[in-house]
Amino acid sequence: MKKIINVLTGEVKAAGENAILKSAAIGSCIVVAAYYPQKNMGAIAHIMLPGKASKNKSENKFKYAEDAINELLLQLNVNTSKYHDINICLIGGGNVLKRKDDSICRHNIKSVLEILARKKLKIEAQALGGIKRRSVFFDIAKGEIYFTEDGSKEMLLWKNEDKC
Repeated sequence: MKKIINVLTGEVKAAGENAILKSAAIGSCIVVAAYYPQKNMGAIAHIMLPGKASKNKSENKFKYAEDAINELLLQLNVNTSKYHDINICLIGGGNVLKRKDDSICRHNIKSVLEILARKKLKIEAQALGGIKRRSVFFDIAKGEIYFTEDGSKEMLLWKNEDKC
């Protein structure tokens, strides 16, 4: 039986093929799901804020895009020369409160995309923006990432074709 690992806001968790990573209640946050097929490992970072944490604060730095993505890569134990082997999927960044002046979702998306581009990490699939709350389910053994919108049926976002 596979272990289900919940990844809450501001957390980064990695696991092997005997686990399913799950993250729920994704509104303006961005979930970065990464699959490293050479090690059959996956990781999720549930990012709440753009940029990098201030060095002066004692808050959870993994709420921030830069720190969370760095931790995700660290937990996958991937060398920078192997970044091209990592498959990335993005979920979230929605204006679920439907505020006209809400910019955090746009800032989160922009920040994550810039960081991934700078690190030359390829994005395989994404479900970003909109106004619906999402959840993510990452079955590492199958190399499949599913998501829901406002409690909908699970929809396949990405599948590692080498697992077919």
